[in-house]
Amino acid sequence: MSNNIKVLKSALLIALVILLFCPGTVSAQKGKKITISGKVTDAGNKPVAGASIFIDNVKTEVVTDQNGLYKIKVKPDAIEIMAFTLLSGVSEEMINGRTEINFILTNNPSGVPGSPSESDKNGQVKPGVVEYSNSSGPVYQDIYDMIRGRVAGVEVSGKTIRIRGANSLNVSNDPLFVVDGVIVKTIDDIAPETVKSIEVLKGPDASVYGTRGSNGVILITRRTGIE
Repeated sequence: MSNNIKVLKSALLIALVILLFCPGTVSAQKGKKITISGKVTDAGNKPVAGASIFIDNVKTEVVTDQNGLYKIKVKPDAIEIMAFTLLSGVSEEMINGRTEINFILTNNPSGVPGSPSESDKNGQVKPGVVEYSNSSGPVYQDIYDMIRGRVAGVEVSGKTIRIRGANSLNVSNDPLFVVDGVIVKTIDDIAPETVKSIEVLKGPDASVYGTRGSNGVILITRRTGIE
């Protein structure tokens, strides 16, 4: 009888340990970050230094080194990773549990469509870009008021912007905002008087931004210094 009691106590002790520690272990594993590393190169297989790394469309502090290499820790529920530079363009990949992801940026080296570098040799801005003079002119309440009625193909209601003719592949219908070559989540903080030009991309022109550009892209270039 004594031995049976000892066996029963041991079994209960083991069961208690399992109940106490297993849930915590599983939870810790779920919350453990994953390290992803890789290399970013251009169309000529040359390393791209200074490329920004985005996770689920949010810019991180991670950039590629001189050899085009990067390393970043992400949450286990992260879905998409993207590499971006103003000169070499953008490339995105689904993470899908991978720990090594390489990028090839194959865009036109003259720059992302709508960037300041896309002016022609005579300094003329390409068609479709709305430029704003630095001289006295209309006074806008905010950036949304500036876009409303002035930029073709765009509907603005309050702080909601929709690009007509854009085919959404995402849950959201919001366009992608790119300010001075950097993808941003909001344009709320942009003062109208600092804006130099605004351009709208959709369809094939927006495909350079992958699925993020399926709702269209609004490119905003701000002034640098006093012009």
